[in-house]
Amino acid sequence: MTTSQSTLHLVRTPWRAADYALDARDLARLPSPALVVFLEHMRRNIDALIARLGGRPERWRPHLKTTKSPRLWSELLDRGVRAFKCATVGEASALLELGRARGLGLDLLVAYPHHGPAALRLVELAQRYAEARVAVLVESVEDAARWPAPLGLFVDINPGMDRTGLSGAAHAEVLALARAAGERLRGLHWYDGHHQERDLAARRRAAHDGYRDLVALALELARRGVRVDEIVTSGTPAFGAALDFAPFESLQDHWPAAVHRVSPGTVVLHDARSEELDPTLGLVPAALVLTRVVSRPRHGRVTCDAGSKALGADAGAPIAVVLDWPRLAAGAPSEEHLPLDAQAAPDELPARGAPLWLVPRHVCTTVNLYDEAVLVEGGRIVGCAPISARGHALWGLA
Repeated sequence: MTTSQSTLHLVRTPWRAADYALDARDLARLPSPALVVFLEHMRRNIDALIARLGGRPERWRPHLKTTKSPRLWSELLDRGVRAFKCATVGEASALLELGRARGLGLDLLVAYPHHGPAALRLVELAQRYAEARVAVLVESVEDAARWPAPLGLFVDINPGMDRTGLSGAAHAEVLALARAAGERLRGLHWYDGHHQERDLAARRRAAHDGYRDLVALALELARRGVRVDEIVTSGTPAFGAALDFAPFESLQDHWPAAVHRVSPGTVVLHDARSEELDPTLGLVPAALVLTRVVSRPRHGRVTCDAGSKALGADAGAPIAVVLDWPRLAAGAPSEEHLPLDAQAAPDELPARGAPLWLVPRHVCTTVNLYDEAVLVEGGRIVGCAPISARGHALWGLA
């Protein structure tokens, strides 16, 4: 076995290309690489999440960073989801415009500490879309003072990820900030994305340790006259642990309006990394990359046309999984090339020009690479969805 073969990353998955059937005529006319969203699979994932929430979509505040497209967000709206979370101003603008077009007053938390022109733009959006509830994160008394009405405020608590937020152990500082927020205080934000332990039981224990501290903080604030109406936790790796943490539900024993929401976004489209982290989710990838073999440069290797400009490469190796070719493993990508190496020396490899379906390792950054997603339903292409919230806009400089 060669060195390159000995370091292959092979991922076993339950998915088959037959589950992503596309009419042969549509496949022949579809350029590659292309981001293809299978709407039936996406809807299945959304329905599975809502079922796991006990049929209560109001307990979900999905992060928009995964889907980045009003057409895809409409699938969430159709199923009763009204509260969302985002990172960029572009995501905020696109969602608020969609809500207005559909006559809905949405609830949006901008879960990123914006400063400078981006902060001014958020204020403009909150004022323009007055039918919506827009909130931002704060982590100091000075933060609370710089955000004017009508923006609501969530205190950002650092769960140990050390990315943003105020230490949850600093009760006096959190209390001072909550009081400074006054009537605009909407709740506490706790993103525990660092809990990615491979052992699910260990991940659950680690997450629950943090949640106990978080609930204790909320109750301490309540005893001091500050009511926390919402607690937002948990992206995709930890949301299952959050849903089976009973004290979140018992907050309503203290004040009936209290709500705990989880905020996974990747679950809408699912990806290979999420499957590795928790194969019990029961979700299916809904966004695949169509690629074609462009070269067979040596024995045991083919190269396809989906490199790092077609697949998010931030989550490590392998950046994608090849459906129906379990003995092929993705190697290190170039910008426009992705080598696929065989674990052994098979007699047969895909021919030049052969189409392949790739499941991204990280679907969120993959979606952000495309201007449009091809939509498939019933095995046929039914349209394209602009990925209008991708990237970062420069307001006022055009």
